[in-house]
Amino acid sequence: MLKNFLLAASLLLTTTAAAPPAAPSYQIAKLHYGGGGDWYANKTSLPNLISFCNQALHTNIAPDEATVELDAPELPSYPFLHMTGHGNVSFTQAEAQNLRKYLIGGGFLHIDDNYGLDKFIRPEMKKVFPELEFVELPFSHPIYHQKYQFPKGLPKVHEHDGKRPQGFGLLYKGRLVCFYTYECDLGNGWEDVGTYPEDTPAIHDAALRMGANLVAYALTQD
Repeated sequence: MLKNFLLAASLLLTTTAAAPPAAPSYQIAKLHYGGGGDWYANKTSLPNLISFCNQALHTNIAPDEATVELDAPELPSYPFLHMTGHGNVSFTQAEAQNLRKYLIGGGFLHIDDNYGLDKFIRPEMKKVFPELEFVELPFSHPIYHQKYQFPKGLPKVHEHDGKRPQGFGLLYKGRLVCFYTYECDLGNGWEDVGTYPEDTPAIHDAALRMGANLVAYALTQD
């Protein structure tokens, strides 16, 4: 079902769309995970990204994101799943299996380290794909070259430890099923202008453009 849904979504992306359909074609979701971490962080991020994608990519995404847990029966209806936070993450074995099934079935997970997530998310994703390792994607990867070009990889939104931003992927049978943005704070860059006074309009725009690339890639997987 999800693969047919992705095909319909990708067709919307390829049109210039003089007028969007009256009703949203689909919705994207934020992951509500267990373990006590702040899964709810960056409250304005996804609505701003959705608005940007609907204008720039001519998508027809519902303006408000959904919130979904990994045991929810509606999980397969979301082509793009976003996860963020600073703290602990915990998947049960059943949740890990559900996430694996979702991703193998055509779903896409974006994990955004909001600083502090790294040590928690890596072992949890090992429950999902014990046979896979996160690999840093080369700057030539299509995710950096959708509508917007990022020849040097991820934009740097916020500085923490002096590390460069990195984009890691989980590749299942050659397909990118999970993209993990590290030392980047991409979701912070999607937030309302003024949320972080030090962020320039250029940073905000670069973050939204990279986010639009993620959505475009998730919908077309090409």
